[in-house]
Amino acid sequence: MTGSWGLGAASTHPLAFKRFDMEGPTMTLPFRDPAVPLRERVDDLLARLDPGERLAMLHQHAPAVPRLGLAAFRTGTEAAHGVAWLGPATVFPQPVGLAATWDPDLLRRVGRAVGREVRARKLTDPDVSLNAWSPVVNPLRHPLWGRNEEGFSEDPHLTAELATAYCAGLRGDHPRVWQTVPTLKHFLAYGAESWRATASAQLRERVLHEHELPAFRGPLAAGVAGAVMLSYNLVNGVPAHVSPLVREHLRTWVEHPDDLAVVTDAGAPGNLVRAERWAPDLAAADAAAVRAGVDSFTDDGDDPGPTLRALTSALEAGRLERADVDAAVRRLLTLRLRTGEFDDPVPGEVPAHADVRVEDIGRPEHVALAREAAAAGVVVLQDRDGTGGRRLPLPATGTVAVVGPLADLVLTDWYSGTPTAATGLATALRERSGGPEVVVADGSDRVSLRHTASGRSVAVAADGALLADADTAGEDARFDVTEWADGVVTLRHAASGRLVTRGGAGLSATAERVGGWVVQETFRLHVEGGTCALLHLGTGRWVVVDPTTGALTPEAADRAAAARFVLRTHRSGTAAAVEAAARADHVVVVVGNDPHVDGRETEDRSGLALPHASAELVRAVHEVAADCVLVLVSSYPYALGGLLDGIGTVLWSSHGGQELGHGLADVLLGAAEPSGRLPQTWFRDDAALPDLLDLDVLSTGTGYGWAASGVLFPLGHGLGHGPVAYRDARSSPAADGTVQVAVELINDGARDVAELVQVYATAPGLAVPFPRRRLVAHRRVRVPAGSSVTATVPVAVERLAVRDVARGETRVLPGTYHLLVGSSAEDVRAELALTVPGEAPAARELRHATAFDAHEGAELVPREGTGTTVVRAGIPGWGARLEFTGCAVAGAGALRAQARAARAGGELVVQVRGVSGAWLPAGRAALVPGDWAPVEVALDLPPGTAGRADLRLVLPAGTLLDGLELVRGRPA
Repeated sequence: MTGSWGLGAASTHPLAFKRFDMEGPTMTLPFRDPAVPLRERVDDLLARLDPGERLAMLHQHAPAVPRLGLAAFRTGTEAAHGVAWLGPATVFPQPVGLAATWDPDLLRRVGRAVGREVRARKLTDPDVSLNAWSPVVNPLRHPLWGRNEEGFSEDPHLTAELATAYCAGLRGDHPRVWQTVPTLKHFLAYGAESWRATASAQLRERVLHEHELPAFRGPLAAGVAGAVMLSYNLVNGVPAHVSPLVREHLRTWVEHPDDLAVVTDAGAPGNLVRAERWAPDLAAADAAAVRAGVDSFTDDGDDPGPTLRALTSALEAGRLERADVDAAVRRLLTLRLRTGEFDDPVPGEVPAHADVRVEDIGRPEHVALAREAAAAGVVVLQDRDGTGGRRLPLPATGTVAVVGPLADLVLTDWYSGTPTAATGLATALRERSGGPEVVVADGSDRVSLRHTASGRSVAVAADGALLADADTAGEDARFDVTEWADGVVTLRHAASGRLVTRGGAGLSATAERVGGWVVQETFRLHVEGGTCALLHLGTGRWVVVDPTTGALTPEAADRAAAARFVLRTHRSGTAAAVEAAARADHVVVVVGNDPHVDGRETEDRSGLALPHASAELVRAVHEVAADCVLVLVSSYPYALGGLLDGIGTVLWSSHGGQELGHGLADVLLGAAEPSGRLPQTWFRDDAALPDLLDLDVLSTGTGYGWAASGVLFPLGHGLGHGPVAYRDARSSPAADGTVQVAVELINDGARDVAELVQVYATAPGLAVPFPRRRLVAHRRVRVPAGSSVTATVPVAVERLAVRDVARGETRVLPGTYHLLVGSSAEDVRAELALTVPGEAPAARELRHATAFDAHEGAELVPREGTGTTVVRAGIPGWGARLEFTGCAVAGAGALRAQARAARAGGELVVQVRGVSGAWLPAGRAALVPGDWAPVEVALDLPPGTAGRADLRLVLPAGTLLDGLELVRGRPA
């Protein structure tokens, strides 16, 4: 194949491929005719591309093909909660905040608005891609994950439902031409920023099928997503970008394999060689990725050269076939054709999406929708006054003190667009006609810094530079210090309102907000002996003062060389907040996080606790305003310690986009009914959390499905303006195969309530351990004041399915299930029994070492040379234990496997569970170190062992185990 796939012997650039004359008028080309079936159009266009043109399509930045009238193309426009990085756009709440609405219809409308703004942005910038890189569907398994804000829920099926709705909106309503092509991120098992390019997610079969795959399957099976982005991490020891799971699962869920394009995450192909050291060179890495199912490479920025050279080398060396490249190009052309990119006009027919205008960006309807979403995502965590009643809504009269760092701030995150406008809470309250008088105190300390060596104060020059050259600490020499995480602060120049940042070499007060891939606006203050030094976190360097110019620069490698300053406090932020609260009729304390600090892409959180400074501010204000309302605005859950004991009313919102202030005000003042519900569990403290890199919820017993303790607020929790009683719950089968759960809802209060009826399932006696809670259905029902309604919630029986690892299939097992009806995962108001008929599963035949039911110390890794997954005993000095339940041991004389021992002297031990539950010896065999070898353990089952028994295998550390079977009869 050498030569036929080369880019030309005379070529000096990887994109210098041969050109041909235009193949006739474009109207005659089938690929441009909307009346021609999609697959025929793809076939026609693919056939017209020469080998070099096809290969060039495989990079994110694909060049134009002028002879066919094809424009340059780029995959990817970020659109997590609005159009990002492309200028002004309507900014909606963070995805975790959208998920708090539990409202698929609302997410569909938000997605439609975002997709429309992507199209509108393309009108002014043809380089804008209609391939939307959103949503993130990785379940929010761990609240310390830095990208918690980007996901929807810890429940994979709720994630799938909301993602399907958002994708449907992005896709649009036209039957043929997609508004945008959504991309699901990130396949697979991504949930930690720590070592994200080298960590291997351990996904045993049941965790894979019950907790990871459903979130991706939902939108793909619904036909509303056209692409998937792969994740940085490894899965069972194999990098996600070369994982067989792409072909085994993703492309089986769509109508046709060409309906799904797979793109890499940025820089991930190079990680296969560098960080992961999985491939010897880029040619081997890229070839393996294409063979695994990758279609588009996001690597080396906008320079496709390294990728195309690597792919060309792989083709010439026989690592890739022409058919591999053609298959990838076919899928990318399908994606582009879906957007109408190649459509010629049809006489008498209005082109799809022709009504999109530039003015759609930030149009009033979108802003109103952003406000609706912001209000709908506000969760009332608790609400009580001193008399046992409800505190909300607040009176619309009197003086309101809004205090705290987020009192009037609207913050954006890494994947936010630039808001067309932004309204904070205090401003929104002030806007109310005839509303309350509003006083703001942000809780920041106003300070000045005097350089001890020169005696000069640090002031801000006309160009924003920080210079230690002022004789006195006047207005230009004062800074507001806000602590966003324990010890992490920002410095805002009081006079200009600009944040101190690293500008060029030195520090300057020129930043409008905290931001950037590497944040340059955060510091730590090291106080010692009455003076302080400043550590600039973006560079990791200590601040020094130039003895000649007085310029402040972060350049010292250690604290001993840092400049020392006397920090003088001119105004205590806490004292000012307390004073404002003491004089007000109503007090709202607003604390939370900056989305660029302490939890974001590249940075996980270290703990759940509310930062110390925020907690102390809340306590101080509460001492003078016992009925204050606490509002948490954050990208993630907090552990609140003892704060909830004294404060009656607590609300949470994600960073709610540009209409955050209006949304919060609508809920606080009663213009909007509180309807938000938590999309993930809030825990009491870090003790309830597993290791950040441990995805095995079955073993750790964590997450809402398995955790029985340590929960502060459960999944689905949230209060309305009044309680709703549940009565007369019942269930009945329906003609469509669902189970209809009906319950009467009673509202004795004076205000309408939007109740979210939730149905969970459990099955304590099932043959396969079932979660203590599994969300199987939900429905929002409006219950008018002083009346009752009957809510009917359909439950799909297939939601009861579990992965039967003994047989390698996902199915609903026969047995008795309990449907738990209530207002959260823990607030259960009624319980209904549901019997699924059928015969109990037969005793299992062992099929593979990885199909265990429980384990201690097992790691899943690839077997060298085959790519199959095997077990490694991973605990040094101890090994691993694998449990297999319900095994068909009748007549079994031996257990046979393949093993690779790490050292001499080890044994494979087989044990059987006795009637008392204790593990009893059943056989052992020596392991021979070296290469893979068969091992056979003669079984000597204890007297009284039934024909069906639980087995446990004990492996010494470092042993690899593959294949597993029970042999009938006695071994020879």
